[in-house]
Amino acid sequence: MTDEPTWAIGLAAALRRAGVTVSTGQVIACQRALATLTAADRQDRYWAGRTCLVSDPDDLVVFDRVFAAIEGAAADTVPEEGDGQDGGIDTASDAGPPPAPDPTYGDDEVALAGAVASERERLRHRRFDAVDERERKEIERMLDRLHVAVPRRRSRRTRPGRRGELDLPRTLERALHTDGELLDRAWRTPRTRPRRLVVLLDVSGSMAGHARAMLRFALAARRTADRELARRVEVFAFGTRLSRLSEALAVRDPDAAIAAAAEAVVDWDGGTRIGASIDELVRTWAPRGVLRGAVVVICSDGLERGDPAQLAASMARLRRHAHRILWVSPLAGDERYVPTQRGMAVALPYVDVLLPGDTLEGLERLADALARSS
Repeated sequence: MTDEPTWAIGLAAALRRAGVTVSTGQVIACQRALATLTAADRQDRYWAGRTCLVSDPDDLVVFDRVFAAIEGAAADTVPEEGDGQDGGIDTASDAGPPPAPDPTYGDDEVALAGAVASERERLRHRRFDAVDERERKEIERMLDRLHVAVPRRRSRRTRPGRRGELDLPRTLERALHTDGELLDRAWRTPRTRPRRLVVLLDVSGSMAGHARAMLRFALAARRTADRELARRVEVFAFGTRLSRLSEALAVRDPDAAIAAAAEAVVDWDGGTRIGASIDELVRTWAPRGVLRGAVVVICSDGLERGDPAQLAASMARLRRHAHRILWVSPLAGDERYVPTQRGMAVALPYVDVLLPGDTLEGLERLADALARSS
């Protein structure tokens, strides 16, 4: 009989090394499933592991390969969904129950896990404008799983806590039970509230290789926020004019949301008028409170075709409304980059953080910067 706890833990460890997210609760569920099944049966082990340890359909291929490597079977011998006793893995050839997998697996499994992890790591550093169709789809799947935290700020309201300011009313109420002695003091700490996140995407011709990845990042920000916080994520696109994409990105399906956003932008792959677009953003949406205390992310290469003086004036007005301004440029991914081109030079004094946005790693750094923008 296979040692269910050891087998489940070993399989989970291999999946994690291959880049699949597996929680402790999933491992426990797999152990319980194996306890109720015939753990010596390879097909039962396969379906228990696949059902309990895989939560993303995109990880099924990785699971099949890791499972086959651990079991010492060919990759194409894992059972297909819907197979009966005569389909899938041939268990009749087993002389007995296979041994429980050791935490340090054989060279094949290690090489497989390392190959998958290396491929994902390679894609994290691939420029968006230099990938083929297969790599682009894989990067999009990785972007869909990216967690983007909505920035938060301290509120004037407070809540009970272990430290902070003395909560005198609650302290006096507790003192009634100790003959007036202030033995059990109560404290209150400030609450936090979500800040607005405003993402401004450059969809001009010079950003053609990066705009859709940036749009996918904005969609991830709306998706990872809960229903209430998603309303505080506003997305705009600009080329020669400003377009609001927040409603188009409210669709659950990522591909449908991207298609709807692309249809909403009438000047995709056109020219660039950064100053005029930011000016329209401030004049139209600042009076509605959208920019007040917000964290603004501008995704652009800074190649301004309009008047740089207008861009400087628009950035100064935006600076007065926003809490922080983060500028994401695909050109900043080059260590030799110097922001001297039209637009970038006049906008930089009003920018808090300049980040690269040409790779998935750059967008992960942006997500980390947003989480710290309190």
